Amino acid sequence: GEAPAAATSGERRVKMTRMRLAIAKRLKDAQNTTAMLTTFQEVDMTEVISLRKQYKDVFEQVHGVRLGFMSAFVKASAFALQQIPGVNAVIDDGTSEIIYRDYIDISVAVASPRGLVVPVVRDVQNMSIFKVEATIAELAQKAKKEQLTLDDMSGGTFTISNGGVFGSMLGTPIINPPQSAILGMHATKMRPVVMKSGEIVPRPVMYLALTYDHRLVDGREAVTFLTTVRDQIEDPRRLLLEC
Repeated sequence: GEAPAAATSGERRVKMTRMRLAIAKRLKDAQNTTAMLTTFQEVDMTEVISLRKQYKDVFEQVHGVRLGFMSAFVKASAFALQQIPGVNAVIDDGTSEIIYRDYIDISVAVASPRGLVVPVVRDVQNMSIFKVEATIAELAQKAKKEQLTLDDMSGGTFTISNGGVFGSMLGTPIINPPQSAILGMHATKMRPVVMKSGEIVPRPVMYLALTYDHRLVDGREAVTFLTTVRDQIEDPRRLLLEC
């Protein structure tokens, strides 16, 4: 009989797109120019899930978009950035100065046909949680249609990335230069939680990760930032009172 055909293993080469090349350069620059460190925290999502259920139908009727969780984390981060201004600051390597910003412009990672892009929600400190959500939805639509401008994506002071939409349990996000920190959201899963009474109950829990430039931000500040975000999310009604 005939000898069986030899198994072949194929490979193909594809030129990196300009966007992929730009992303690769920025990520490598972040590693080369910052002292990155990541700290973690867990957050009980029970109350924010309840809040979303309460307002999502009304919000969709008024604004035409669904109320998600990103706006809550954007507002919680803005509050924490005001408490810990170093996380919202940046080092000017040319002058060896720290630049502190009074404004909070948060870059939010959204999907586009060419990959993840990070448009900026500006002056978050002056926006309501509902305005933040509507703005994110508007930027996400522009991203989907590939209509984001350079102005839409430049000038952020802090970034939030949500790997949870892809099912990520935990990860260490990379800083988006020239920013000094990035918050990583992850998937919400039911986990056993020990309550103050000692009772063990199932609760929806998300792990958060904050990667920060240790040249500028101390560990104490990073941990305080994350616990502040956690406290805001676990008592989200206070987010409704802001602006």
